[in-house]
Amino acid sequence: MPSKERLFGTNGIRGVVNKELTPQMATSIGSAIGTFFKREKLIVGYDARTSGPMLAMAVISGINATGCDTYFAGMAPTPALQYAVKNHKMAGAVIITASHNPPEYNGIKVIWKDGIELSHEQEMEVERIYFKGKTEYAEWNQLGTKHELLETISEYIQAIKKHVDTAQIEKKKYHVVVDAANSVGGLAAPFLLRELGCKVTTVNANIDGSFPGRPPEPRPENLEELASIVRAVKADIGVAFDGDADRSVFVDEKGAVHWGDKTFALVEKHFLKKNRGEIIVTPVSSSTLIKDIADAHGGEIVWTKVGSVTVSHTMKKTHAKLGGEENGGIFYGPHNAVRDGAMATALILNIIAETGEKLSNLLAELPKYFIEKSKIECPEEIKEEVLRTLIQQLRGLNVNTIDGAKIWFEDGSAILIRPSGTEPIYRLYAESKTEETAAKLIKEYSLKLKRIIATSR
Repeated sequence: MPSKERLFGTNGIRGVVNKELTPQMATSIGSAIGTFFKREKLIVGYDARTSGPMLAMAVISGINATGCDTYFAGMAPTPALQYAVKNHKMAGAVIITASHNPPEYNGIKVIWKDGIELSHEQEMEVERIYFKGKTEYAEWNQLGTKHELLETISEYIQAIKKHVDTAQIEKKKYHVVVDAANSVGGLAAPFLLRELGCKVTTVNANIDGSFPGRPPEPRPENLEELASIVRAVKADIGVAFDGDADRSVFVDEKGAVHWGDKTFALVEKHFLKKNRGEIIVTPVSSSTLIKDIADAHGGEIVWTKVGSVTVSHTMKKTHAKLGGEENGGIFYGPHNAVRDGAMATALILNIIAETGEKLSNLLAELPKYFIEKSKIECPEEIKEEVLRTLIQQLRGLNVNTIDGAKIWFEDGSAILIRPSGTEPIYRLYAESKTEETAAKLIKEYSLKLKRIIATSR
């Protein structure tokens, strides 16, 4: 939600439509973005939310007012629009999306010329222009022009196919069930899969910005229908996308839903087998499983703060070719160093085609961890003090403080304790080789955190 000092959150600008994010605000933000890009060419597109066309037109008006030309791509997956920026050599893009948020939300995401979201420093420059009244409008006869940009999705599909063995996948004639969340996930992945010789069954594939099929966040509890369909039609895999199709969560042929850690670890394992010594970028919220795979196959882990923008920019800085998150985000650098649900789906299919194994068997071969999660209320104004106190109390332990505090124990267990960037809470993620130990860690550190919060009030 835009505030007096900040527009951008951890992933773009977001707010409730016509309350926190109005057309007037979108136009002003568009003009700040246009001023930042200095009369360059920008792509504009949106996801399936009902407010998408309205806010896109408002943003385009604001951008054109500064003398920037806009290339309107219409409704498309976020990673397809990000690829189009590089493919068409544009200066950047503005994507109207609120990703996994509920339907009443929308947002504005700004992309740089490399297809990656603006860095936090660049976001701060856009904010400075917006809040300090530094917008530079063009003269009446130097306004930017709105153009149409066609074929972005088909170009994106062809680009993904270049990174997998299409002939090998086609031979297998896999059956894939796609849950598109009533959004843009249905505009690319089913067509890509059919071009890869797959039989495709779709669910929630009709575009509907109220998301009637399921919430746009692809969590296991939201994917029971997908899992049951995979079992019923005896499909090889199922895949569910979030609202803007940059994340993908997979279901194996038995109907088991797997968190993103596992499928990312599978991609990581097969990537490192062919690219020993490469850097793997992942947030501290990821499972120790990712480190185990890197250690076993000669990879080097670079841990980051939580947030896809940070992962992308760290990949760019370190020249890493692979990154991933526990929420289903896979970043494949040779295509584009951003989260990409359709690219991730093609990579998973490539692995099962290459190995000839079922997805459940491949995932069963990975080291197994039990994960427990919890959250504790904490007022915003004491979050930093609570974290400082917590870190002091953890002296002597193996702790990483890049984002909150992550503690690794000698038995392979770990717990991450970090303040939420969007809610007045602390989140706890514990993992261990046994369920009992993971639950014990959550209980122990929840009590410790509650005591610190109580004394910090």
